Amino acid sequence: MNIISYHEMRKISPEKARELIRKVFENNNKNVSRTAKILGVSRHTVRRAIYGPLEDKSRKPKTCPRKLSTELENLIIEESKRTGFRYRRLSLYLLRKYGIKISENTIKSILKRNAIPRKSRKTKKGERSLYDYEALIPFSEFQLDTKHLLDKDSLPEEVYEHMKKHNLPCYEWNMIDIATRARFTAYSYELSSAFGFMFISLVALWLRTHNVRNPIKIRLDNGEEFCGGSERKLKEWNEMFSILGVELNPIPPRAKHLMGVIENSHRADDEYFLMIHAERCKNKDDFIQRAQRWQDTWNFFRPHNGKGMNGRTPFEKFIDSKTLVSSHVFQFPTLLLEDLLKKVGTFYSLFCNKLGGKYVFTTCH
Repeated sequence: MNIISYHEMRKISPEKARELIRKVFENNNKNVSRTAKILGVSRHTVRRAIYGPLEDKSRKPKTCPRKLSTELENLIIEESKRTGFRYRRLSLYLLRKYGIKISENTIKSILKRNAIPRKSRKTKKGERSLYDYEALIPFSEFQLDTKHLLDKDSLPEEVYEHMKKHNLPCYEWNMIDIATRARFTAYSYELSSAFGFMFISLVALWLRTHNVRNPIKIRLDNGEEFCGGSERKLKEWNEMFSILGVELNPIPPRAKHLMGVIENSHRADDEYFLMIHAERCKNKDDFIQRAQRWQDTWNFFRPHNGKGMNGRTPFEKFIDSKTLVSSHVFQFPTLLLEDLLKKVGTFYSLFCNKLGGKYVFTTCH
């Protein structure tokens, strides 16, 4: 017959092991030393089993001098739920917004202890980066896209009604530099290839004026406001823009993932600009002024955690690159393209000597 020792029984059930000590203690005239010798344990273990509870005591420390205060922990949980940020982005966010420096590991432990769910994102097997981010130089690779501000999908209904009531611009033209994430924006009431040509020309001239000397490649979709999938039109535009060292590269059909950087910026426009400021604008001038402030916030103060950014703002990434481009390039004026059209035309006259004939621009309906 095999007799289970105290230590073996303790692994199965601490309560049963202490009950065994109590029985041996009673059968040996309540002699602590003899009970300890029989079971092969210390006298302290015997006294603990006799005078203490059967279950194990908590090993949680009674004091923790380095533990964050309840107020700070609640703030971390609240901001994590509100923003959806995880520990790395949340650490930078708290430092910039509140001036509170909390380590990433501390925030990671708090989120884990309070079971704050992680927002999952599916990725394709073998997915690769869109660019070689480490080798990119500022203002060499761009993504260009338009955003329909009245898409009836992203914002509350009252925001759309306010924008229509006060006749605010309907379309946003946005070009983002991949290396620094600097953005250049304009707005319009119509979506047309004339405005597409104007916007590309305006940004390219602005870059060249501020000492950008390298070739400029612009990735764009096949929308009618650009080349509309026409090989002839794409060839003509590339010939004209070659004067400025600009090359347009449309993405293949159904390859919207190649525009990931600028597509992600649309969500930020909805959450941090339109949802907050659109209802405060009573006319187009108010809207353009607030749009300028939003662009400046994006370029100078908003940290980015995409590949190659490491929590820096576009301006900080630009400074770290030590390029000879003028820093004034970040102060691009946010304009309404209809107003620009009345003052300077379509910019087509700049390229008249390059190509002959009359170019016809199209309007998207």
